[in-house]
Amino acid sequence: MPESNAVAEHPPPRTRVRDDEIANDPNPQRRSLLSRPALSDSVFKTVSFTAGATTVGIMLAVGLFLSLRATDALKVAGFSFLTEQQWSPETHKFGIAAVLTGTVTIALIAMCVSVPLALGTSLLISEIAPPKVKSVLITLVDLMAAVPSVVFGLWGVFFLQAAVIPVSQWISTYFSWIPIFAVTDASGHPQTDASSYTSSAFIAGLVVAMMVVPTQTSVMREAFSQAPPGEREGAYALGSTRWGMIRSVVLPFGRGGIIGGTMLGLGRALGETIAVYMIISPIFTINLQVLKSGSNSVSALIALRYGESFDFGLSALMAAGLVLFLLTLVVNFTASSIVARSRSGAQTT
Repeated sequence: MPESNAVAEHPPPRTRVRDDEIANDPNPQRRSLLSRPALSDSVFKTVSFTAGATTVGIMLAVGLFLSLRATDALKVAGFSFLTEQQWSPETHKFGIAAVLTGTVTIALIAMCVSVPLALGTSLLISEIAPPKVKSVLITLVDLMAAVPSVVFGLWGVFFLQAAVIPVSQWISTYFSWIPIFAVTDASGHPQTDASSYTSSAFIAGLVVAMMVVPTQTSVMREAFSQAPPGEREGAYALGSTRWGMIRSVVLPFGRGGIIGGTMLGLGRALGETIAVYMIISPIFTINLQVLKSGSNSVSALIALRYGESFDFGLSALMAAGLVLFLLTLVVNFTASSIVARSRSGAQTT
């Protein structure tokens, strides 16, 4: 047998290092399992952490500032600050029951109008529009979000209000049996003149709805676009129509985005100031008739009374701002958590 074949059949034995030799080695070489992050990763982590900590610090600083400035007023008003309707810090009789009710009323009206509009727009962009038209629609929606609040306020005062008054009169005429749609005077008699329908919470809610639609549309569209292509194609393969695919795949997958976008818009609607201030006729009584002239909001109250208030009046306004800050913070954090969960697809059915 050739020597080369013998070597191939009988390879030399491998050298093995015994455990006792490793233990007796005075300078053992151990492999490190720790990895050193790259410089770019370290810089990115530091910058991200700094940005997040700065944002949280600013929010805490705002809350602390409002709390300290509102201390004097809250000590005087106590719990009645949440139940009193009048606003007269000079006589130590003030509260936000009326303005807080108006704030919530305007925001709910805005949600009733904006959510269906944003849902339809987001489905049109993500599921129906061709690619070229889709890019144009996305640009228009984003551009709408950049329009200043004062422009919406001017549009509401000089155009929308005159156009909506006949609609408000029609609603009041045929649906006045629902208490919120009735328009009556102090003695309970129905009012039909146009002046009774101006500067109402309904008109303010419509304007705010147009302002929050872009935010809601963006969140919903992003959630719908993440629906798995495999499930879309599977629905079509089973004979589903486009609407059937949207109903069985896109809407269940984007449920978290719908809820999150709605709540983000609600947070924006609660804090809207200039547009509401330009439209409403400020009153300090609870008005549950949404079509009737007269309403108020916390942000509009601050804008209205800030210039004429002194130390104690400013403290009362800070207390009102603190309540609005906490309410908006709760809504936005809840919305953020819902949107974050929806990105994983956990909401699909």
